[in-house]
Amino acid sequence: MSQPLLEVNNIAHSFDTLLFSNVNFSLLPSQSKAIVGRSGSGKSTLLHIFSTFIKPDEGSVKLFDKEIYAQKDNAIEALRRYDLGIIFQFHYLFKGMSARDNIEVASLLSGEKIDDAILEKLEIKSLMQQKVGELSGGQQQRVSIARVLSKKPRIIFADEPTGNLDKETAKLVMDVLLTYIQETDAALVLVTHDEALAKRCDKIYRLEDQVLLDED
Repeated sequence: MSQPLLEVNNIAHSFDTLLFSNVNFSLLPSQSKAIVGRSGSGKSTLLHIFSTFIKPDEGSVKLFDKEIYAQKDNAIEALRRYDLGIIFQFHYLFKGMSARDNIEVASLLSGEKIDDAILEKLEIKSLMQQKVGELSGGQQQRVSIARVLSKKPRIIFADEPTGNLDKETAKLVMDVLLTYIQETDAALVLVTHDEALAKRCDKIYRLEDQVLLDED
């Protein structure tokens, strides 16, 4: 059996009140998992814990068989640069730059070349010379997703990546993400309000009443 890319054991976290406790989760190569739940349930916090940005109050988070929060800052930074892809609901692009320049920033940092096939699949290849400010919101989001995929990440963490997209574009983006993980043996963790989108993943979890429940 394949070694998990992500392995989470008994994590708990609070801000003013307890968000969740006793969370267990694992992710294998080529696997996609969705986390759903109401607003404020802690889904995004859980994703940030999985992806190196928030240390949990309790429990263990292993990425690529290493306890992540025991690593030094430079090791965590290298993981973010080369191995992890983070997709947010908002694109965080550089407005004064072209679409291609935005993608090249990530590809230069990771040492990868821009993959024209990804641009074609996301239907943005013809937009590469345009300034980000000239693009629609949906086009900007697809550029930001291309920027993440150009790094060739081993795990994609996607937080409401289609929240600002129409249904047709959301389907296109999900097609690209699922194809990417199958072709590269990467994996996907998707946080979403969209139940139809969640059902396209291999497994669905629901964060409810401070517990992460397996929907199967």
